[in-house]
Amino acid sequence: MRRFVTLVVLLLFTLPFGMSIAGCGKKASVAFCVAGDSGPVVGQLTTVTLQPKLYGISLNFAEIGQVSSPTTADCKGSSVSVTGYTYATTDLTVADINPTTGRLCGGTWNRNSGGGIADFTTCNPTNKSGTAYITATAQGVTSNPLPVYIHPVVTSVVLGNPSTDCINDPATNCSTASANYSPASCTVNPANGCCTVAPPLVATAVAANSCLSQGQTGVLAARVYAGSGNNVTNISCQAGHLNYSPQNTSVVTIDQNGVATAVAPGSTIINSNLSNAGSSAGFFSTCPPASISLTIPNSTNNTSVVVNENNIQPITATVLDTNGVTLTGLKLEYLSTTPSTLPSGGAASVTPSFSGAGVITAICLPPSCNPAPFNQIGLFGNGKQIISNPIEVTTPGTSTTVLYMASTQSLYLVPLDFNTPVLGTPVRLPYVPTSMVISNDGSTIYLGSATELMVFNALTNALSRQDQSVQGNVLAVSPDNTTLVIADPIRQLVYLYSAAGGIQTQYGGVATRAQFTPDSQTVYITAGNQLLVHSTFTGWTSISGSTLPALATPVTDVAVTVPSTGAFFAGATTTARADCPLTTVTNTNGVQTTTNVFYPDAGVVGPPSDRVAATNDGKHILGATVTPTGTLTDLNVGVPVGACPVNGGLTFTATPILTSVLPGVTATSITGVLTSSDSSTAFVTYTGTGGVVPEYNPAVSGAGTLSNVTLSGSAVAPVTGVFSSDNTTFYVGTTGDNQVHILTKGATGFVDTTTPIAPKLPDANGNLVVPNLLVQRPRKLT
Repeated sequence: MRRFVTLVVLLLFTLPFGMSIAGCGKKASVAFCVAGDSGPVVGQLTTVTLQPKLYGISLNFAEIGQVSSPTTADCKGSSVSVTGYTYATTDLTVADINPTTGRLCGGTWNRNSGGGIADFTTCNPTNKSGTAYITATAQGVTSNPLPVYIHPVVTSVVLGNPSTDCINDPATNCSTASANYSPASCTVNPANGCCTVAPPLVATAVAANSCLSQGQTGVLAARVYAGSGNNVTNISCQAGHLNYSPQNTSVVTIDQNGVATAVAPGSTIINSNLSNAGSSAGFFSTCPPASISLTIPNSTNNTSVVVNENNIQPITATVLDTNGVTLTGLKLEYLSTTPSTLPSGGAASVTPSFSGAGVITAICLPPSCNPAPFNQIGLFGNGKQIISNPIEVTTPGTSTTVLYMASTQSLYLVPLDFNTPVLGTPVRLPYVPTSMVISNDGSTIYLGSATELMVFNALTNALSRQDQSVQGNVLAVSPDNTTLVIADPIRQLVYLYSAAGGIQTQYGGVATRAQFTPDSQTVYITAGNQLLVHSTFTGWTSISGSTLPALATPVTDVAVTVPSTGAFFAGATTTARADCPLTTVTNTNGVQTTTNVFYPDAGVVGPPSDRVAATNDGKHILGATVTPTGTLTDLNVGVPVGACPVNGGLTFTATPILTSVLPGVTATSITGVLTSSDSSTAFVTYTGTGGVVPEYNPAVSGAGTLSNVTLSGSAVAPVTGVFSSDNTTFYVGTTGDNQVHILTKGATGFVDTTTPIAPKLPDANGNLVVPNLLVQRPRKLT
């Protein structure tokens, strides 16, 4: 009885609790792909995809490859986790595959080899060309069949014209793996796997040895070869689908179908990806500019313009390529011949910062515009610069000057601000300078010496840096203020030196003069019997007596042309060199390459000169020489603008319109020919005797006027000089009185009527010496 009572109590306590548990339980819901309660379930594997499913994989005989990881999806397109796949092939004698890893073999894998050799480690070639299809299976789902193309070892891929004869001259457009393939239009030749008749192209073909204009498209075609020497076989239809990639995507883009779209002028190497390896297939060219036309908006005068200080003057550039197509989005550089007063800012406008004058041009300059690989420079015109027409800009008004005076015989540098005008406190330098140049922004003066480079802050009038790693003469500073040319006559080296400090590059030679092009990308350096040119695009070029065309005579000075398409050089014969290289095109197996002679002779044979200068209007090259007597020459020059000739270099014209003895001058050396930025005046400085400064006023056409400015007092010879930025004043250091004379511009020319400046530069013995180093920076009038 007691046991029965106990059982009843237990039932009273346990049954409700158990019933409660059963009541809360519920069956897990199942989501089906379609409405209803049956069929595929969401989250269940339904699709396995192998890539690249359209174009497959290409392998050489015995080459080992790997299938990319399959992608999975359920009926809703969501990824499904899979622990492993089983791989299979339709023909293991063509392309075998490891069934668990997806590792491919261009032949047959070893199996049951014995001797401790693991299976699927050695790929044995069967030398059987063909196509096998591989699949991956998981959870009862099989992937798409992925074609694997097996073929002899590819030795070269060559871009060219599409084939029109698929039997005798197959190209990739004949292949069933090509984007051009359509089963309805292709009967396969079993001998080589090609369509017997070339299918229609998916786009217009890119013709070999030609260029496409910006925005145009074309399909690439190539020929794939195996073997070498006399045993070369065309296997274009056995190799599968080619993927192309340009080295420079700013020139062209290429899609997976091999359709190229021209982006911007230039040439680039096209690489092909085939048989798990990349190789160079050829080159692609986007047609280069043929002309750059600068115009002034809302103006009928596109040769000159007057712009007031601090006013922005827009400039419009129209660029046409060799097919007459208007180009957009080019990286043009806008250059100024006088960046200290007329900065262009690199944009399609100019904002004068001081009164003065200059010339603005636009240039398409490789490698930032119209680039090309080195062995393609010149082909179709790619890799060469294109220059616009020049626009002369005049900014009226006057400005004042801060003049810096030094000597190659004194330790002192004396500044003079004409806003005051009181001589500044002389600054004692660590070493006697051998040279002095000022940056175009007027902030920094660089002084060379036999011991070190001295860097002087022109804004604080204090030495800011010394560098004993470079000694010698500072010959030039680049217009963008970043690079110096320093010549070390002891070590016989020429340095390109960073303005921030440090040697960028160097070359052997004893340099005497240097001048940068306005874009700061090229510098010409005279070094006796050697002419050196450094370009950021092509590096160093040395032209000497052993180089053809050879230097006729040693060169003593350089003047870059306006616009900057080359340079003139002083010597026993005045000569010129062009920036456009002399190009020779060779064709090897349908591939064109080029060789170039950089900076070729421009065909000028002019009178002798010791120093030369170019006027900013681009019409005159002025020279002066002491042999046989002091003489001034004026060459009326013609410098072509626009694109470089496709194969040849430029030829300049240079017609002598004046050869005149410098009256009243007995010169032992010519120290300079200095031109005003408005091209109206030039002065000749010299050592010797005469007491005059030769002044030459070039004419618009024909010979100009040569006269003398008589120096006041006991001055004997003008040894150096510098123009003010507004061209109204010429400062000249003179022997005889060791002063700086101020020549001011009047109605009939320049005169020396202002009291000279006496910098009183002492040598080591306390004797006053000639101020033969002068630089200036412009200042606003106050």
